[in-house]
Amino acid sequence: MKVAIQCDSPLLQRSLELFLEGHLSSIRQCDILIRDKDIRDEVHPTFVIGVNESSDLIKPFSKAQLLHTLNQKFEAQKLIPAPIEEENIPLPEEVVSFEILERHIDKLTREYQSNILKAIRAFYEK
Repeated sequence: MKVAIQCDSPLLQRSLELFLEGHLSSIRQCDILIRDKDIRDEVHPTFVIGVNESSDLIKPFSKAQLLHTLNQKFEAQKLIPAPIEEENIPLPEEVVSFEILERHIDKLTREYQSNILKAIRAFYEK
């Protein structure tokens, strides 16, 4: 599946890029276009993420919810035969989302600590 993302919100744009990292494509080559405004495209099927009830996915959402809803949209439109891999994400989604966030924070903290220690060592070795 090829997905293109076109959002006004830089935060939503980046989050979607991270969630759908292996499926990103240009707008010309995509199977579906994800937007944060309800602008329908005649060329590409559009998947809208927003706060309105008319949106395909309502904010806030987790990676598991995004993948599940995208799969449903594809199955309904029969654009792709196989569903997106959900990377063995167990339900409940809120716990999964928190665990992913917690792992990411731990990784960033370790990197930050490592960078600080390198800077201190470099300072005292001079």
